[in-house]
Amino acid sequence: MNLNGEWNREEFIRREENISHQALETEFAFYLAVKAGNLKVVEDNCNHGEFVKAAHSVSLSRQSIQNLRYHFIITTAMITRFCTEGGMELEQAYRLSDFFIRKMDKMDRFEDIVKLHRTMVMDYTEKMQTLRKKAVPSRPVRQCIDYIYKNLHQRITVKMLAKQVGMTPSYLSKQFRGEMQISIGDYINRAKIEAAQNMLLYSEYSLTEIANYLDYSSQSYFIQIFRQVVGITPGKYRKQHFRDGWMKQ
Repeated sequence: MNLNGEWNREEFIRREENISHQALETEFAFYLAVKAGNLKVVEDNCNHGEFVKAAHSVSLSRQSIQNLRYHFIITTAMITRFCTEGGMELEQAYRLSDFFIRKMDKMDRFEDIVKLHRTMVMDYTEKMQTLRKKAVPSRPVRQCIDYIYKNLHQRITVKMLAKQVGMTPSYLSKQFRGEMQISIGDYINRAKIEAAQNMLLYSEYSLTEIANYLDYSSQSYFIQIFRQVVGITPGKYRKQHFRDGWMKQ
């Protein structure tokens, strides 16, 4: 069985037909939005039909309905992992995953699976929103955290956050540190590096692509911040954990 030859043929076809997976920005912004409990971003993703677009762009089965089933399972597995890393109780996350996959398995209509996908992602997102609100007592700090997770792909400053919540930068910095036991700058770095860890674990995007997506000025600066937060370089982190990350799905 010449799998290498078959793989090369498929790669040639994909390049010729310009077939590709979802853009990095769309894919990870979606998972991070679910994790952050950002209902608007997740709802917009569903309204724009990104789930169906992904299923149409990447064929995992020759049968349309089976292809959609596979994409549903992959999405559910990814969301489950992201939400548990965001603080959702492990058993709850997996019970939800099992429930929705069993529901999907009984469906034979394309449109029913699409509707269930919407219900599934919104359910996880609502639970993450509730969890995050419980963890953050004050409205200004909660607004800052929502803004940070919504804009991980952009440069974020204390001045920008202060403008969002209608406070002075110095007062916001003091309140944020008092409630979160960490400075705003360090929180932003941790949130971005957390996203980078997910990308290193669950994708094959290059360090340059990840650094660009998270709006680091250079790959070397990204590596420097990653090492400060995690203790090792992103390259070493991927080498140690990449396959384990896929096995956990």
